[in-house]
Amino acid sequence: MQRLALFIGALIIMIAAAGSYLGANLMAQYIERGTAQKVAVALNGEGLDWVSVRTDGLFVLVSGPAPDEASRFRSLNIVKSVVNDKRVVDGINVVDPDDLRPPQFSLELLRNGDGISIIGLIPDATGRAFVLDSIKSIDHKASVTDMLETADFAEPEGWTAAVDYGLSALRALPRSKISIMPKGVTITAITDSQDEKQRIEQQLTADTPPEITVTMQINAPRPVITPFSLRLIRDEAGTRFDSCSADTETTVVRILDAARMAGLPDGGTCDIGLGAPTPRWGEAAETAIRAVAELGGGSLTFSDADITIVAPATTNQRDFDRIIFNLEQSLPDVFSVHAVLPPRPVMDGSDEVEAPEFLATKSPEGLVQLTGRLRDVRAQISVHNFAQAQFGGDKVHDTTRIDPSLPDGWPLRVLAGLEALGKLRNGSLLVELDMLEVRGDADRPEVRTEITQLLGERLGDASHFRIAITYREALNQAAQLPTPDECVAAINDILAQKQIVFAPSSTRIEGDGLDVIEHIAEAMTDCSEVPMEIGGHTDSQGRESMNQTLSQARAEAVLDGLLSLEVLTTFLTAKGYGESTPIADNDTEEGRRANRRIEFRLISSDIAPPAASAETVGEPEQSENDDGQN
Repeated sequence: MQRLALFIGALIIMIAAAGSYLGANLMAQYIERGTAQKVAVALNGEGLDWVSVRTDGLFVLVSGPAPDEASRFRSLNIVKSVVNDKRVVDGINVVDPDDLRPPQFSLELLRNGDGISIIGLIPDATGRAFVLDSIKSIDHKASVTDMLETADFAEPEGWTAAVDYGLSALRALPRSKISIMPKGVTITAITDSQDEKQRIEQQLTADTPPEITVTMQINAPRPVITPFSLRLIRDEAGTRFDSCSADTETTVVRILDAARMAGLPDGGTCDIGLGAPTPRWGEAAETAIRAVAELGGGSLTFSDADITIVAPATTNQRDFDRIIFNLEQSLPDVFSVHAVLPPRPVMDGSDEVEAPEFLATKSPEGLVQLTGRLRDVRAQISVHNFAQAQFGGDKVHDTTRIDPSLPDGWPLRVLAGLEALGKLRNGSLLVELDMLEVRGDADRPEVRTEITQLLGERLGDASHFRIAITYREALNQAAQLPTPDECVAAINDILAQKQIVFAPSSTRIEGDGLDVIEHIAEAMTDCSEVPMEIGGHTDSQGRESMNQTLSQARAEAVLDGLLSLEVLTTFLTAKGYGESTPIADNDTEEGRRANRRIEFRLISSDIAPPAASAETVGEPEQSENDDGQN
């Protein structure tokens, strides 16, 4: 009995001991899990998700591949902020640089006229010397801007073929941007004609290696036609075009079909170009040609949105008024019509005009028609030569006839009237036996006074003349054009509202920056002959020489962008200022962002080199390079 009691007591003690041991273990595991969780949360909150955490009793073991020594030190400090540093076991290894993945290699080539820029990161195996020698072999006189970086990694698959193809394409395209990636090449370029565009596209397509993908965007800008004109004549010699302009192939077909209905022989054509005052140009031309056909002849002249119709002299006044009224009602709102019905000849049975007169009409684009009577051949030659000298030899259409019965002084009155007509943008001159009349539109308010003085001096104070001149401010191009200062201010206002953004360490314009370039191109419509400088600026991070080179390349990229939109760039220059002209503090991110900009300035001998400005007009993104260049 005593032995049984001893056994039961020993068993109770063993059970109590086991329970205490199990409880202690459970408590230790709970504490270890809580510690590991706190450490992991602290590390992940700082973006250090590459660190592994485990616990062993009171010790916290951390391990993982740190990208550099600074990251290792930072992660240990975070762990020690959670647990006592004596409990931390450091198992973190700094990754050997040789074990890093190769970078994304790319090469961008910009060529514009006699300048070539190269920027990018290429393998050492490709060789900077190879690329530069290849560039110089394309044009040994070209100015080369070198922003190449190299890295000691093997060439990726498809890289060599892409580089060789890209350099070959650059040789064929004097105005181009070529972006090269492993197994891929993107080509953006401008050619001088459609024929050249098709030839180069065929050549580049045929030369494409099978292992790379090529994306091509080659444009052949249509010529700018100014004024956008059309001139159709229908007379005894038949129907013909003196000139014909169209904005699309569809418009050409539409105009020629209408002209054939008016008697034009097959085989006519129209020049396709830019400059149509409205997308409804074809509709307007078709409607006006039908009006000429309904009049039975005459001439039709378009100069942008101004239309001049001279009807045959035999046209009935009532028919003339009806046809011109219907034409005005049918045309798009932007067009205006100047219609002329020459005086009807009054015949006496001998095919002679009883009331002799001379009529000259000048259309808005400057085309002049001479009809009516002159006294003799010498007067006819004199008037014809004077008109050609006054209005241009290719703009005068002369159908005058000889009438020996005209009074003395008739040629003098005709010449004086033509000189007065030359001061008008468009109008008409009518010379009769007892009256001279000048009508039309002027682009200067003082023209009326000038014509009055001119006719008074040429014809004498006792002469009879009548003038009906209307000054139209819209015709005064000089008054409508912005000043050079206004041009620059308008462009910089655009840049202040929306910034030009470049890809990091690149001249590639991204995102809204392309829209900004388009807005600048629109603002330069009336400023194409204003000498301006496109200035590129960076912040002070990175090497000074690289910042200088990058700012120059980015200014040239803006210039190339405007050129691709068919902006006249003859009066534009691109200049990089690097970090030399800050407008804010480079010690703050906000200041550095303000200093990364593109600015336009007026080029004038009275203007000093650009100094720091209070206006920020560009904000490239932060570079990802080690040296932080922007």
